[in-house]
Amino acid sequence: MEDTNKNQTNSNGNEYFVIKAKDNGVHVIGLTRGQDTRFHHTEKLDKGEVMIAQFTEHTSAVKVRGKALIITKYGTVDTEE
Repeated sequence: MEDTNKNQTNSNGNEYFVIKAKDNGVHVIGLTRGQDTRFHHTEKLDKGEVMIAQFTEHTSAVKVRGKALIITKYGTVDTEE
């Protein structure tokens, strides 16, 4: 079994994070890097679905709309709080 306390990064140093939908219709929106911030990717999750994602050379931020748990190496955020 792998140690879950290891740093959540890949070999390129990009951090992974987990989004777990607590309700239907949770939107996950990726935002670009650079001079102009733009939406570049969207996903819709239904209750119980989990998305594992990472920041990349193209993704600098992620917006989550809806009831979800967001789990990172820094802790867990509940969007209902």
